[in-house]
Amino acid sequence: MNRSFHKSQTLRFYDCSAVEVKSKFGAEFRRFSLDRHKPGKFEDFYKLVVHTHHISNSDVTIGYADVHGDLLPINNDDNFCKAVSSANPLLRVFIQKRDDGALQPGT
Repeated sequence: MNRSFHKSQTLRFYDCSAVEVKSKFGAEFRRFSLDRHKPGKFEDFYKLVVHTHHISNSDVTIGYADVHGDLLPINNDDNFCKAVSSANPLLRVFIQKRDDGALQPGT
């Protein structure tokens, strides 16, 4: 069976420098990509997440599911770089308003 791929699908499949991010806020999911080797700063990532989910007027916490399924915080440059570098192949990010309590990956 001969499969045809769009150029973007082929490049994404073979491009190891791209990390696909799947972020969840409430019941809404968003997807975007980051450069694995130059992910940037946490502050820029925070602004991107807030802008992508249209929640710029809220103070939120961001966490991610590591390879063991544990929910870890992304709240500084070190945690952010660790999250991006450990993503394989997807970085699952969970966003929650600060006054909603602890982050829960299933909610």
